[in-house]
Amino acid sequence: MAAWYAEARRPLPWRTQPSLYRTVVSELMAQQTQIKTMLPYFERWMKRFPDFESLADAPSEAVLKHWEGLGYYSRARNLHQLAKDYVAMDPKPVSAEEWRQLPGIGPYTSAAISSIAHNHPTAVVDGNVVRILARLTNDERVFKNNGEAVKAFTELAEAVLNSENPGDHNQSMMELGATVCLKQKPMCTVCPVFRFCESAARGNQDSLPKIQRKATEQVEIERVWICHEGQVLLHRIPEDAKQLAGQYELPKAFDLGLAPSGKPLATKTRSITHRRIREKIFRLPAEGVTLTSEHQWVPIEAVETITLSGPHRRWIRELLANGNKSA
Repeated sequence: MAAWYAEARRPLPWRTQPSLYRTVVSELMAQQTQIKTMLPYFERWMKRFPDFESLADAPSEAVLKHWEGLGYYSRARNLHQLAKDYVAMDPKPVSAEEWRQLPGIGPYTSAAISSIAHNHPTAVVDGNVVRILARLTNDERVFKNNGEAVKAFTELAEAVLNSENPGDHNQSMMELGATVCLKQKPMCTVCPVFRFCESAARGNQDSLPKIQRKATEQVEIERVWICHEGQVLLHRIPEDAKQLAGQYELPKAFDLGLAPSGKPLATKTRSITHRRIREKIFRLPAEGVTLTSEHQWVPIEAVETITLSGPHRRWIRELLANGNKSA
């Protein structure tokens, strides 16, 4: 594995220019985001916040703005608070247990940071590692969810860990799962551990691991597009919200007491975890709209300066580009 990783690993920026800070940022960004998606955001982030100190000193608005488009914004808030805590800490965290005390750091992330940056002998266990180990051992147990599978394979992951070089070992496992031992159509012919793989020998590697998936939930949301005197009506999500706190979005019709009818201006679909969301956007006049304290008129020229979730920014840009600057 070590020889394969040295030759086959992707030249990712936190590997070509390794540092503790770059490892921390990359690990939090990679939570629930594909590597190819996060790469441009990582580069932009490093230019603005090159170290723990610059991130700790930054205003929260700037942090969220530079995270815009990556989603799951609690990661940005956790990373911001982590930087503040890390700068103030003495001594600094080294072990996985110590890193786990910081915001946004769970078992997987703490193991990755401590092993890669500090050579601490702790195995990472995520979906990639579970998939590799389940196939290598031909483990046909059925797990209720990913968490149960991770717990089941942690002991084995620790047992096969190269304790002398845990960082490269963990990265090689992650790399193997991300590039070779794929969920669908694994590339067994180029796998460095193919000859040890029991499921490949039996020809059932595509069916492992066996993890029950949540049924897809269909969700429909009606949103409104209301412009008035060069301004667009937006909803600002409360600061104490569990998700997207402080960000702007197109208002929901229900929150404004509206019941749109007729053909929508646009219909958008997206998926978040097991939910399939269809959002209809209706153009409505400004007259008769009763605003709440969370709704604000934002000048159209200021839209690019506020923090919007990725989908809403795309939708607003599209609507404005299509000439929808009035109700």
